[in-house]
Amino acid sequence: MALFLAFLLGVANFAAQRAVLDSRHPLVATMPAPTARIARHASLALEFAVLLAALYVVGEGQTLGLWCYIGYSLVNGFAAWLIASRRV
Repeated sequence: MALFLAFLLGVANFAAQRAVLDSRHPLVATMPAPTARIARHASLALEFAVLLAALYVVGEGQTLGLWCYIGYSLVNGFAAWLIASRRV
């Protein structure tokens, strides 16, 4: 069950990342195209690495890892909401 929850949080984190990248926020929109393309791939690769690490730790039975990933997901979701809704 914990592994499934970590996976669902990973899907939510990818969705939040995609929402930020597609939001046309001035910070994202003013990047030159080559830089934006590299930033998009790098940020998604980093998100994937964090998800893999969380799945590995949770798969090893470390419940603290799940709680840390839940905290990361909450902060990530809040930041994505702030950026995508242009509150910052």
